[in-house]
Amino acid sequence: MAVSLSPCVSPSLSTVKRFREPVGIRRPWRIWFYDMSKQAIGALFIHFANVFLSNLTEMDPCSLYLINFLLDATLGMLVIWVGVRVVSRIVEYKQFALLTFGEYGDPPQAAAWLGQCGVYLLIMVLEKSVVSLVLLIPGWTNLQSVLLDYIPNPQVDLVLVMLIVPVIVNSIMFWVVDSLMMRKYKSLDDSCDPSTKVVSMVPWVTGDESQVLLPVDTDAEEEDSPTMDPRRVPL
Repeated sequence: MAVSLSPCVSPSLSTVKRFREPVGIRRPWRIWFYDMSKQAIGALFIHFANVFLSNLTEMDPCSLYLINFLLDATLGMLVIWVGVRVVSRIVEYKQFALLTFGEYGDPPQAAAWLGQCGVYLLIMVLEKSVVSLVLLIPGWTNLQSVLLDYIPNPQVDLVLVMLIVPVIVNSIMFWVVDSLMMRKYKSLDDSCDPSTKVVSMVPWVTGDESQVLLPVDTDAEEEDSPTMDPRRVPL
């Protein structure tokens, strides 16, 4: 079976997503690379796992690969979402700062990326295990006849299974999972008090943008300002 190009094509969509982020909270290239590379490694693992599993049975490998892939994009996405949420809660409770998805320290540390990448791969292993158990349910052979048997040309079959469908579905998965695992930042306009300025939550914002303006003490200013005696006001 040919190697799918979707794990290599989908990061280009992640690049587009980065440029669509607001300028004030847009991720630097290093942070973006750390976020994107975790998903790329996970996508490669899923691809080769699907290739391996598609050759274990007597079913058509292309059809079984496509079934695996569609399950990854539906049921698998739910498992990934649950896994990320559970891991995030555990990391927050145990205060493992380096394992918080999307946070790599200041300056960013490769050790944090390695730890998060390992955790994400464990989530992908769990996701693939759940999908594989679902595939043990009888009846998937009938779905095979619905998916690809109507395509007479095997070359078209191969291009559809290994290129077109994976690129489209992987692009959507990259976008959703990146939004799920990237670091979230509070808006700088959340404060409604005009006498204060919200501190920037973005660790890489420096200079004047990160300065904190103290609340305006209007009472002190009123006490210090000279008062005019109304009896001395000329008529």
